[in-house]
Amino acid sequence: MKLIRYGVIGQEKPGVIIDGKRYALPGFELDYNEAFFGGDGLERLSTYLSVNKGKLEEIGDDVRLGSAVVRPSKIICIGLNFADHAAESGAQVPKEPVVFFKSTSALVGPNDDVVIPRGSTKTDWEVELAVVISKKASYVTEAEALEHVAGYVLHNDYSEREYQLERGGQWVKGKSCDTFAPLGPYLATQDEIADVNNLKMWLTVNGKTYQNGTTANLIFKIPTIVSYLSEFMTLLPGDIISTGTPAGVGLGIKP
Repeated sequence: MKLIRYGVIGQEKPGVIIDGKRYALPGFELDYNEAFFGGDGLERLSTYLSVNKGKLEEIGDDVRLGSAVVRPSKIICIGLNFADHAAESGAQVPKEPVVFFKSTSALVGPNDDVVIPRGSTKTDWEVELAVVISKKASYVTEAEALEHVAGYVLHNDYSEREYQLERGGQWVKGKSCDTFAPLGPYLATQDEIADVNNLKMWLTVNGKTYQNGTTANLIFKIPTIVSYLSEFMTLLPGDIISTGTPAGVGLGIKP
């Protein structure tokens, strides 16, 4: 299934994409939040779609898409998880995952305007594949990790490099500005992805391609990341894990 949320800011409703078309879910009372992912939400949605096949109301392409997931308990990011990005950043390839947080208040829809922070001169882009957690995960093994994954979604990990790298402290300052976490357009459940380790990732700016990579080049794969994080914190349903970006960010090319 491909899950979307649509409507004006603060009043989004759950929907789905079927055969490239957007559909509303009248009468389906669950939003895509912690209760949905941690309970039987995906199963109930699958049943709803089977019962209402051919009866759903289509949503126009002019309707705004919101974040594909309701604001979760946390957004966790993995830094320097592509060797080429580590190189362009002047960093060594990490021996363990580099972990930092991003404020959940940064979440917006995939096509919403990005607000440049006051005085910012180094706002940057990062295309990333994000993982959405299903059931609670604590001390899970790599073999068990994907049992705790609901699906995958695109995340542009916007970053203010001065705040992140030149102002001291943790990276979170440069990652958490309002609108710095566009998420979507949809969440793809695991069954929609033939091979999560072979997904193309690209990003264009004003029509020019700057990033062009693949998840095949992730240093730490998704089962490793989920298992690793679950050693240090409990992952809750709906939590977002952003898995890292390939080379081509502004930091490396100095546009």
